Amino acid sequence: MAELTNGTTVLIADGEKALLLTNLTDAQDPHLEVLRKEEQDNPPDRAQGTDRPGRFNDGPSVQRSAVQETDWHALEKERFASDLSDMLFRMAHRGDLNRLIVVAAPRVLGDLRKTWHKEVASKVVGELDKDLTNSPLDEIETILHREFGAKAA
Repeated sequence: MAELTNGTTVLIADGEKALLLTNLTDAQDPHLEVLRKEEQDNPPDRAQGTDRPGRFNDGPSVQRSAVQETDWHALEKERFASDLSDMLFRMAHRGDLNRLIVVAAPRVLGDLRKTWHKEVASKVVGELDKDLTNSPLDEIETILHREFGAKAA
C-alpha cells in the first residue's frame, strides 16, 4: 500500500481543473502545499458546437440518417488529461517528480493512464478514483490520510 510520505507529489484532477500538491510532512499528519493550479476553459458542448447534426443517404433510397455531432466538451476533457500527462512527464524528466499519488475522477484517471509516459507511470505509487478538485485543502488532507496514511504495524 502506498504511503503519503514527505515529498510525495499529489495530482488532484477532473476534466477541467487540476491541483498539483506536495506533502511537506509525513504520512501520519499530512500537510499539503499547492505547487501549481491548472484550469481549462471548457464551455458546455452546446456553446462549442454550432452546426446542426449532419445527414447522409442510406443508399439508393431517399431515406436519410442523422450523424451524431462531435462532443467537443468531452474531447477537450481528454485533451486536458493529455496536457497533464505532458506536464508530469516534463517534471519526471527534470527530476522534480519522485513519488506521485493521483486522485482523479474515474474517467479522467482512465484518460491519464492511457496518455502518461512510462517514466511517469513508474513514479505512481497510488491512485484514488475520486473527484476532489472542488474540496478544501484540509478535507483533501483528511481523505488522503485515510487512504494513504501510515498504517499501524
